[in-house]
Amino acid sequence: MDFSFSTLVEHPELLLLALAPLFFVCILLEWYWGDRGNKLPKNAKYRPAEVACNFVLAGMHQGADLLTGLLIASVYLAIFDWRLFDVEMNWHTFLILMVAQDFCYYWFHRASHRVRWMWAAHVVHHSSEIMNFSTAFRQSLMYPLAGMWVFWMPLVIIGFDPNWVIFVVLLNLGLQFFVHTQAVKSLGPLEWIINTPSHHRVHHGRNPQYIDKNYAGILIIWDRLFGTYAQEVETVEYGITKPVNSFNPIKVALSEWRDMFADVSSANLGLMTRLRILFAPPSTQDTDKHERHTEDASMESSGIEKTGTKQ
Repeated sequence: MDFSFSTLVEHPELLLLALAPLFFVCILLEWYWGDRGNKLPKNAKYRPAEVACNFVLAGMHQGADLLTGLLIASVYLAIFDWRLFDVEMNWHTFLILMVAQDFCYYWFHRASHRVRWMWAAHVVHHSSEIMNFSTAFRQSLMYPLAGMWVFWMPLVIIGFDPNWVIFVVLLNLGLQFFVHTQAVKSLGPLEWIINTPSHHRVHHGRNPQYIDKNYAGILIIWDRLFGTYAQEVETVEYGITKPVNSFNPIKVALSEWRDMFADVSSANLGLMTRLRILFAPPSTQDTDKHERHTEDASMESSGIEKTGTKQ
């Protein structure tokens, strides 16, 4: 298969396939050095059931992207007709696009932790209690429904060709593969500028001080600028505060969607309450649910008929 640069730009969906051999070499090296050589902690071990789940999730993610790709591409092409500028691609504008896309990625990633609708997709990536290179493959097939593609639309409106935008999006995601490891402790001065394994380990932590920190794709400067940076100090505990406890890829991919729709379809909820269930930060959901249950119990004990909930 032709993986020349021009072909990859014209068919950006092939980029991750082109990078796959490098990904698998890194996985084999980490497994051999970490598992066989006992150089890495237990929560970096390669467990066959988890690795298989991660790979199946990656395949489901790629399949969903291919199925929705034509529709999303048609949307991008439609808004490209309304572009503000005609951006000619050269190495200068390529670097500008990389930085601009990384800025958009920061806000996509931040929204994916602060909006439950988007978290329902992104939680898949965080649901593992293991951190190794295979964790990078742990992706959701629901990203198109969650709205990931909306965050790249400003780049098309500015005037960057949609093929180049998609290429840079996938390049950004491909480069993030390399931060999913415990084998690299620090990259020295680069820690101030780029996203590193140390920064990303923090992002995957469920330690209270690490939750909702380090949203960086490639450049950690966005977190430093917008107040979401945290340094790796305490040993990271990986995973989420509401564990899935399953290696079934279907359950891993859909469990939060199931819970969210169960919550929003509960009886006697007002419109604003339902909207909060769908779009409020995930971290507020348990508190809101407790308040609703407390209010319901109070009304029942006082003999008041429920006609709605607190808005």
